Amino acid sequence: MKKTLLLLFLFPAIIFGNTIWSKTGHRVTGQIAQNYLTGKAKRALSDLLDGHSLAFVSTFADDIKADRSYSKYSAWHYVNYPLGENYKDSEKSEYGDIVMAIEECIAKVKDKNNSREDRVFHLKMLIHLIGDLHQPMHASREEDKGGNDIQVQWFGQGSNLHKVWDKNLIDSYGMTYTELASELNGVSRQKRKEIQSGSIYDWVDESHKICDQLYDSVEVGEKLGYRYSYDHNNLLFQQLQKGGLRLAKVLNDVFG
Repeated sequence: MKKTLLLLFLFPAIIFGNTIWSKTGHRVTGQIAQNYLTGKAKRALSDLLDGHSLAFVSTFADDIKADRSYSKYSAWHYVNYPLGENYKDSEKSEYGDIVMAIEECIAKVKDKNNSREDRVFHLKMLIHLIGDLHQPMHASREEDKGGNDIQVQWFGQGSNLHKVWDKNLIDSYGMTYTELASELNGVSRQKRKEIQSGSIYDWVDESHKICDQLYDSVEVGEKLGYRYSYDHNNLLFQQLQKGGLRLAKVLNDVFG
């Protein structure tokens, strides 16, 4: 009976290969976003989050995975569709996906007729999901569970393509989230405007195209290390920066 319950709990993760954009990554995007909020958004967020920062609550959607009553939200963290397709034209999952989830969260948070508890829950989910949207392997292929089935080694330790981008790269860089956010915070107004342009659909397709490139960046069983970091850290930093700036844009629009 216990084994059956465990399998039921793990089933969505097994099917869809969902892991996490590391805590550091989510906190970086939250910290960057915090610096570009309007005064109105800052006040509304401070009220709903009881004074906590975006970085502080950014890992909430991963933290609740320990409670199986939240297992229905597993599919919210990613989307899978064939490489070369656009999200709008792709077949949608019956379980939902990250784009549907972001749209639902925005609608729930904006509706002041909803309970405070409901708005706070969906706000915390939204903050996290915008971060996930910019981890390219969260917009990838279903057949290899978003790269989870592509086994590689990371500095001699077993890993996979998804984990390399969720955790290995950013953890190996060795900076705290505040240090990274500070380094990635400097962006011109024009550049910020360019990054924040477009829609959720544009952003997910952008990640999907990057994901296509990342599939070609490794071979099954390859030993990855310093060279892979050297070749891909700039892309990692770019995605963290975009996630933070776009999170600020979404929140400013929600509370504008």
